Amino acid sequence: MDERAVNFPAARYRLDCVAETPMHFREYAGSTLRGAFGHALKRTVCMTRQPDCKTCALYRTCPYPAVFAPPAPETHRVQKFSDIPAPYVIEPMPWGEKHYAPGEGFSFHFVLVGRALAHLPVLLYAWQRALSHGVGVGDGRARLVRVEHVVPGANTPVYDARDGRITEHTTTLPAAPPVPQRTTLRFLTQLRLQHEGRPLGPKEVRAERLIIGLLKRISLIAEFHIGQNLAIDFAHLAEQAKTLRDERQLLWRDWTRYSNRQKQEMQLGGVIGAWVLEGDLAPFWPYLHLGQWLHVGKNATFGLGHYRLQA
Repeated sequence: MDERAVNFPAARYRLDCVAETPMHFREYAGSTLRGAFGHALKRTVCMTRQPDCKTCALYRTCPYPAVFAPPAPETHRVQKFSDIPAPYVIEPMPWGEKHYAPGEGFSFHFVLVGRALAHLPVLLYAWQRALSHGVGVGDGRARLVRVEHVVPGANTPVYDARDGRITEHTTTLPAAPPVPQRTTLRFLTQLRLQHEGRPLGPKEVRAERLIIGLLKRISLIAEFHIGQNLAIDFAHLAEQAKTLRDERQLLWRDWTRYSNRQKQEMQLGGVIGAWVLEGDLAPFWPYLHLGQWLHVGKNATFGLGHYRLQA
């Protein structure tokens, strides 16, 4: 168990917004919010207006790719990467179509990790631009009125649109609680664990696939966005994960989204529900705790693979 896993610099922010025109979000807003955020961030920070970031001379120093689509390393001691995880997660409103009338409030969450935290002022400004420019079906507009740092027990206000200042706050995650013998992962959004490019269904997912998927995501984020090498022994932990007993109350939830980049509809279904793990959880506990902020599985940046631990 690497104790550094519990010392990640990371923070979850709640963005409180007020609709200025009628707003309509389809059944899952994560992808829509991510697209609006990405466009606004690029409009905000891009200096060269190059259509392709990878050909730009500022590619490896610009805040836009650093946060939204981080460049893979040119060389690596272990393997060649075509892409790496981004240092943020968008957690949208709960599942289901949403309609907001002018003057009605709504909130969603935004998780930042590592060096991305230093960009918080410009990222919040990008969110302001995204919401005011139009988002959702019909490009409804809203304004960002308040941001709070979400911490167990009490949230900390960090931004109020009335004065425009960001208050200093601690961005170290709370320590994991004592290790239980049994815990439940309650998945709030679809978990997409894949094997050979195919998402696994409720009867196919296994504890070792979940654990290894989580460990890989955490280790890559630690290396590329924090500068930590967690030196995880994946093979050993995978064998230990096979000893865990599990009970699954999972079901499949389909979701179809349209990709503007690929110009086609994409099927992004996954499993939701409760997954109980029981046994020697100590080797995995800091990572399971951390995964509540980082999520697990494919498409985590727009909120999939979101779970909460229940002892």
